Amino acid sequence: MHIGIDVGGTSTDGVLLHRGELVQSVKKPSRQEDLAETILAVLDGLLEGRDAGAVRRLVISTTLVTNLLATQKGARTALILVPGRGLPFDFYRIAPDTYFLKGNIDFRGKVTEPVEEAEIERAVADIRARGIGRIAVAAKFSNRNRTVEQEIARAIKRLYPEATVVLGSETANRLNFPRRAVTAYYSAVTAPEWNGFADRIEEALHRRGLKAPVDILKADGGTMPLVLSRENPVETVFSGPAASAMGAVALSRRKENAVVIDIGGTTSDIALLIDGEPLHASGGALINGRLTHINALALRSLALGGDSAVKGESGRVEITAERFGPAACFGGPVATVSDAFACHRGLKLGEAERAREKIAAAAAAAGLEPGPFAAAVVEQALERLGALIQGMFREWENEPAYKVWEIVHRRRFRLDRLYGIGGAAELIVPLLADRLGVPYLVHRLAPVANALGAAVARPTLAVSLYADTQQKRYLVDREGIEGSIDNPEGFRLEEARKTAAQCLARLAAARGAAQYLNDTRVILAEQFNMIRGFSRVGKIFRVDVQIAPGLIDEFEGVAD
Repeated sequence: MHIGIDVGGTSTDGVLLHRGELVQSVKKPSRQEDLAETILAVLDGLLEGRDAGAVRRLVISTTLVTNLLATQKGARTALILVPGRGLPFDFYRIAPDTYFLKGNIDFRGKVTEPVEEAEIERAVADIRARGIGRIAVAAKFSNRNRTVEQEIARAIKRLYPEATVVLGSETANRLNFPRRAVTAYYSAVTAPEWNGFADRIEEALHRRGLKAPVDILKADGGTMPLVLSRENPVETVFSGPAASAMGAVALSRRKENAVVIDIGGTTSDIALLIDGEPLHASGGALINGRLTHINALALRSLALGGDSAVKGESGRVEITAERFGPAACFGGPVATVSDAFACHRGLKLGEAERAREKIAAAAAAAGLEPGPFAAAVVEQALERLGALIQGMFREWENEPAYKVWEIVHRRRFRLDRLYGIGGAAELIVPLLADRLGVPYLVHRLAPVANALGAAVARPTLAVSLYADTQQKRYLVDREGIEGSIDNPEGFRLEEARKTAAQCLARLAAARGAAQYLNDTRVILAEQFNMIRGFSRVGKIFRVDVQIAPGLIDEFEGVAD
């Protein structure tokens, strides 16, 4: 048996799969003050009358990290940077508590200017005096030589032993120093709350006798073990929206171009499928306006959901970003977007009379009749959702996969369908699809599609290999794997590819993902010649390989 649980801002959904088929689903209100208890309640509903020992895998998607960063409620964190030569230091002032140290590592990983011990001591003393207990450290080109970051970490441990340190070389595996610094910083910011959440999850599962491996859905639509998520919790950002995309893939199984819109209680998330596969953001996840090295799907969110409160005032109609509970037709205290759509379409949803009463009260405050008020809410919601999709298309057009599709098909990209996910999709998506002029699909399992997406998502894993034949060495950035090149003259791009694939296989075997090595993809393969005078003295290679996101082998789809 496989279990998927999606912890949303409004509700927590769970599904149970047995032999590839969905046999049970559960929906519970999310208790943000105790998400572990919410997950337990969902588990109890799924496992009622069943043997917990028969569960082979549990995958959880959650908005915890996303909400921490969006509300800026993470732990106060200091950022120590070694930017090296080039731009002024202030260009890299990423965080309020940023400290700059002198020192330099060149692009091949050679330390050309060591950091000064006195500077480290002054920075750490100030951080300690300010009572900041978490420190992120990032040095330019540390992904090719992590010794400078490790030296700073050792000094922090000696001078401020109670502080927790996160290194950029351990959280991100690619070039681009600002993105690596941002990734390390946000990982440090979110770690305390995430580790507390992980502790409660492990305790709760132990209480229920569940011994199956526990994975977390990542921003790229793949999964990682819960224990590894502790090392870099920021990889779980956008876990919820990624679950939407994977849920749509699981429900449709169509090789078509589609926009996925997940209309939850408080937000709406969108993603794009190209030939049935989610589009990835080539620049990495965008957090608070800054790009990171977190592999992510191309996603966006809007603070508009089915439970968003609506109000009227002096002839104006407003959809607020506030949620006071479920829709009025389901016992909520105020009129919501769902109530307006139900009234506008004449649907008997829940307590239809209660919905009409709350809509009428909000309409009276605006000086409008209930019908025109509901119609105005519908129009405003469709306009905002349509603008979100159109705005994302302008961004999607710059993604390589989007452009490749147009080149291969020799025509402009065409949208085949709109997929509706989430509890409010059945109300809103038909009208939105009509406005966009495309067919739509709202599957009967759309309300629990996120949990299904989590349950059937397979592990993903990526490695980035750097090889320098003059130095006769290679390394896999983030994993700390290093090796020697025995035949530098004969080492070519093909050998670099094979070495990267071998390193990926070793990591996959250690993390239980070896069965998916057949879907290994080479994301990047580059070669640069090193010239001195008029002769080539060596070659530098960069190869990125990945077990691509997709569905587990056991899943065979669900009945329409």
